Amino acid sequence: MGLDRDGRDFLANCGIRTVGVLDETSGELAARSLAELAPTLPAEPDLLILVAARAPDLLLSSEATRAQAAAGLAGTAAFTLDGLGCTGSSGAWGLAADLLRADPRRTSVGIVHASRPTGAGRVRSPVSINGDGAFAMTVQRGGSPVLRAHRLQTDGAFHDLFHVDYKQGPWYEWQEECASPDRYRFELALHSRERLGSLVRDVLDDIERKPSDVAAVVMQNVTAGAYDFYEALLGMPIHPACRDNLVRYGHLGAMDVVLNLRDVLDSGDVDPGGLILVLNNSPVAAWAATLWEVR
Repeated sequence: MGLDRDGRDFLANCGIRTVGVLDETSGELAARSLAELAPTLPAEPDLLILVAARAPDLLLSSEATRAQAAAGLAGTAAFTLDGLGCTGSSGAWGLAADLLRADPRRTSVGIVHASRPTGAGRVRSPVSINGDGAFAMTVQRGGSPVLRAHRLQTDGAFHDLFHVDYKQGPWYEWQEECASPDRYRFELALHSRERLGSLVRDVLDDIERKPSDVAAVVMQNVTAGAYDFYEALLGMPIHPACRDNLVRYGHLGAMDVVLNLRDVLDSGDVDPGGLILVLNNSPVAAWAATLWEVR
């Protein structure tokens, strides 16, 4: 794999044992995921949000309308949400809820995303190990669970902490570079602790609830140590589905929280009326907290 000592140590200790490896490109995966969901929907979504992949298949083309065409959603308006990294899925469902509130004629908004590594490598020391996957979902008027509160913040000071200089060579030579691993581990971690702590208080205050009212906490799959960090910060346990999916699939970018939320809902661990707190963040840096209520 060509890893240095730090990379090998990270691989051994991050808590990930396997990752999914798929043949399709990110655009193909997103299109297939949406095409599989579309026949199950009661009606076409009014809008479709594609959460941008780490790298598009083609420059100047539209992967949002490509997915739309694959699903046969001729009457849907599709566009791309970009710039939030792994937090893009949370940004998309927050935007979807706002779009439904803005126009009572709309009934649903579709969201689709595919996760693939930027280049040939999957180990992103000191962040995580990337796996392959895709999801499609809808935010529907009158659907369940209900999005009760949502907050998102960004900080441009970290916009170039991670980057790929893709113009310097073919894709299989692309390397993700971290400008400062120490800045990621310490400065960004401190910011994340402060931002997420504040966002959790905000979303609970928005609906006049308290931490003890939260039935389950979900976050993205990065490392096992990250769960320990945020459990200590919040004083609340992260649902076991997150750790299980981390071990099996690795980091799936913006897909992580959607997969974990689905598995918590399927587990039956949260009764009707219970709240699920979803935390999401990314090294760009962006942070989001969402409260979903099970119906």
